[in-house]
Amino acid sequence: MWANFDHLLIGGREPDMKPALRIQGIYKAFGKNRALDGITFEVALGETVALLGPSGCGKSTLLAVIAGLEAPDSGAVHWAGEDIAATPTHQRGFGLMFQDYALFPHKNVFENVAFGLRMHTLDQGSIQARVNEVLTLVGLPEFGSRDVNNLSGGEQQRVALARSLAPKPRLLMLDEPLGSLDRALRQRLLEDLRAILKDAQQTALYVTHDQEEAYALADRIVVMDAGRAAQIGTPQQIYRQPASLFVARFLGLDNLLPGTVRTVEGKRVVETAIGQFPVPEDAEGGVTVLLRPEAMHLGGGGSSTINGRVVARTFRGSSIRLRVEVNTQLLDLELPSYMAIPSPGEAVQLSFEPQDALQILQ
Repeated sequence: MWANFDHLLIGGREPDMKPALRIQGIYKAFGKNRALDGITFEVALGETVALLGPSGCGKSTLLAVIAGLEAPDSGAVHWAGEDIAATPTHQRGFGLMFQDYALFPHKNVFENVAFGLRMHTLDQGSIQARVNEVLTLVGLPEFGSRDVNNLSGGEQQRVALARSLAPKPRLLMLDEPLGSLDRALRQRLLEDLRAILKDAQQTALYVTHDQEEAYALADRIVVMDAGRAAQIGTPQQIYRQPASLFVARFLGLDNLLPGTVRTVEGKRVVETAIGQFPVPEDAEGGVTVLLRPEAMHLGGGGSSTINGRVVARTFRGSSIRLRVEVNTQLLDLELPSYMAIPSPGEAVQLSFEPQDALQILQ
């Protein structure tokens, strides 16, 4: 793509951020199934990094290795520069939060949150102060005496988060914590969760298969594919510059066209089934062209235009996804739902600016 963010960020991370967690070349197999295949990345102090990928890509196995619940076949896990391979799980100072929350049904909110603190043999005054602090942090300051069985799903999630934060873990690992909530509640809690983690200056790993969750919550994203890091970067980098066909498809970017780069009248262009478009000078040979759905518009006005026929439209609340056939190629575009949208069968003209809409994947 024309845009390049490398001068702003190093691997998507601000250059002065110090790594706290370092995952170096981790391999892990279960029989003939290789769950982790040499994955390497870092997490800075106070940073939230999302492990994003489809089911079976190794996300939860990696959390188990970091927590010390599974031993890697090879590779290293470092915290603050120290290899913690020989450090038992309970001595790593890491916290885990799962999708089912695992609250103790026979304990009230206060006792649930205080559970980990009691294991640290703190005095009652310190426990009381810390529980009050984290319940306030998660927005439940008056809930200490509540029965956890009478809480809503969102309230239970907040109690589980408070319990995870109470011992002040060096690293908090969250494994699909919002997966059991309905969409509207999940959206609200995502914003709150990001604010809570930042207010607590908590270093965190967040496992999810949902790219919208990763975009909303993470400072950086590690996209995982078959136990490997397919791409690492900020949410903006991952979306604007997917590094491969796998990443593009996983993010739902399906406007992918085979193309061939040529020099025509001294200019570099890519020839596709829907037309010929300018490309960066470094593109060459056979490529795949990604055409972004949000960068195309109905009607003229752009420097590139194509003609097609509407085959389907899908209402998505604030937007409508329009599917258009152009020379047997199906393209999707996102349009605001307040617009007058053509019906299936209607002829349409699409326009776009190549520098905004096109990305070349080698």
